[in-house]
Amino acid sequence: MRRLVLVLLAAGAIVAGAAHPAAARNECNGLPICVPVAGPWVVVPVGRAIPRPRVDFQLSCPRGYIVGGLDADVSNRAIDLTFSGTMGAPVNPGITTSRAAVFSAVFAGSGVPTPTFRPHIGCMPASGGGGIPTLAAYYPPGKPTIHRVKELTLFPQQRVRVVAACAPSERLLSASHAIGFWTEQPPATSLVRRITATRTIRNARVSVAVRTGPLGSARAMVQVLALCGGGQ
Repeated sequence: MRRLVLVLLAAGAIVAGAAHPAAARNECNGLPICVPVAGPWVVVPVGRAIPRPRVDFQLSCPRGYIVGGLDADVSNRAIDLTFSGTMGAPVNPGITTSRAAVFSAVFAGSGVPTPTFRPHIGCMPASGGGGIPTLAAYYPPGKPTIHRVKELTLFPQQRVRVVAACAPSERLLSASHAIGFWTEQPPATSLVRRITATRTIRNARVSVAVRTGPLGSARAMVQVLALCGGGQ
């Protein structure tokens, strides 16, 4: 895991004096070619159980791009925010990151009913690279897991069920879901509470039942994430 304040730079790929036009945040800092992508405001669950509840949210680059930098906005400083990176050296786009980044958030404070965060990624053109052959009887870390993600736009006064499932050759390792709001500012507590979601797992399928109340002009969404094993 790496803190989000770390911006991943491609070694040898930074051209002196070539700067991307200033982005609203830091996800494109140091990247000569960068497409900024912003996610919605994601609701972080609040609880005092040990371990604290966590929410995962995946944000993807356009096709042909990989994640080169990350940033985020948080509505409360007690939100502990990290992202999942693949082990390898050097820490670089294409090695540590791929086309998508999974952000993980835990609320470490108390007294705030609806903390939220908004993820940002800076996307740079993908480039190929060769692997290093393994000669010993052990293996370097690979990518044995894959995130199967389903997203759905939510509408006012709606009841809907969203299902994410592993492929037949995969096995379900863990599951999570997230509610997001496409608003300029963090959503108000009254708005967040108008959406309820209940997650169940059965037969290696992650099912989330969502119920919405009046949302006004706010745009909302739900993302269901299944972490599946059986990759390479």
